[in-house]
Amino acid sequence: MRALLVALMLLVALPAAASELRPFERGSWQDLRQAHAGRPLVVHFWGLTCGPCLVELPRWAALHRERPDLDLVLVAADPIPEDPKWTAETLTKAGLDGVESWSFADRFADRLLYEIDPQWRGELPRTLMIDRAGQVTVISGVADLGRVRAWLDDQAHQTSG
Repeated sequence: MRALLVALMLLVALPAAASELRPFERGSWQDLRQAHAGRPLVVHFWGLTCGPCLVELPRWAALHRERPDLDLVLVAADPIPEDPKWTAETLTKAGLDGVESWSFADRFADRLLYEIDPQWRGELPRTLMIDRAGQVTVISGVADLGRVRAWLDDQAHQTSG
């Protein structure tokens, strides 16, 4: 009976560990962009303290399952870094535990925002769609996933055309 209880406790603990968060700090934006260079990329910035972000996360999970061509990166961009455990648990509950994820790790978030986009003041959610050539299309606020699908279709058409 005791072994069964221990096994059940381990199973309950596993999903929380499934999301490995990378610390997003100075230089991370350039690293992320270089790692995904030459292919379409969607970077979605969200936060634990952003209500619309939390509602939107399961929709991103559904899109990720629906579209294998979606190269998605999530960045928890809370102005004050949150406990990575909470962030990982939130991603797991939303169904995003297999997605590349980062979390702001610099207490001076403005420095990170500036590296990403000098015009960005930190409003969340925010989505960047980056094409093969590095051109960025910004969606501020809750993303219209129909627009993201259309962008993905256009990217696929450019490859096959």
